[in-house]
Amino acid sequence: MLDNALRSNRLPAAPGVGYKPQHFSQILEHAKPVEWLEIHAENYMGDGGRPLAQLRHLSEQFPISVHGVGLSIGGETPLDLVHLARLKHLVGWLNPASFSEHLAWATHDSHFLNDLLPLPYTDATLTRVCDHIDQVQGVVGRQMLLENPSSYLAFEESTWSEPDFLREITRRTGCGLLLDVNNVFVSATNLDFSPQGYFDAYPLDQVGEIHLGGHDEDEDDHGHPLLIDSHGREVVDPVWALLDYVLDKSGPKPVLIEWDTDVPDWAILRAEAERAQSALDKIPA
Repeated sequence: MLDNALRSNRLPAAPGVGYKPQHFSQILEHAKPVEWLEIHAENYMGDGGRPLAQLRHLSEQFPISVHGVGLSIGGETPLDLVHLARLKHLVGWLNPASFSEHLAWATHDSHFLNDLLPLPYTDATLTRVCDHIDQVQGVVGRQMLLENPSSYLAFEESTWSEPDFLREITRRTGCGLLLDVNNVFVSATNLDFSPQGYFDAYPLDQVGEIHLGGHDEDEDDHGHPLLIDSHGREVVDPVWALLDYVLDKSGPKPVLIEWDTDVPDWAILRAEAERAQSALDKIPA
């Protein structure tokens, strides 16, 4: 269990965006309503150069959220200690407002897969994930937020619902949660369940950050809708409606716009942040 002294999340209940270097100048000149930025940890584990210089400059003006994509928290193999040491170094000098990772696995033996893959929700998996989170929080020295995955299949062996699985993880480890609303919409469409019912069962009191992103539409082999979490386009209206549903239940939260592929001009990304601000404005503080 995480020591209470290590619990921290200093992000404002305001819009943030995933930082892309091509937007550096525009962010400095015209950031509003964006009040915080998120980076992918693995892009900033080097020892110098322009990326780190720009990040240091931005961190003097904006709260920074560090979002890891490479720890493979749900993997069956031990965590990569070299990767974990690099993450500790980054978090140590940057002192971010928030640190998060995914409930997923991305490694097999010595191979790293270019995907964040879901896992069965069993007692054995629960123990493994909690052990990994305890290790990460102990090494990094701060609370981690854990993000729900986007799913394309369900495991017959699962004995926990995803919301209950996540709630139990927070109870055992003291970690917080990162709620990706688009991931829930993608999973609900692909697996045919109610996203509102998911949020009703979800431990919203443990959420330190909310993510929104775009997805691509496809069909499976039977002609049924298949959504792919791509982060390559604007947030769709049904996901904005789900954000309203969540915020009405949870109260104001930090809301991030993720756009990682086919990255648009800053004006387009900022317009998405303005829409997130509008959603937050409807919620009493």
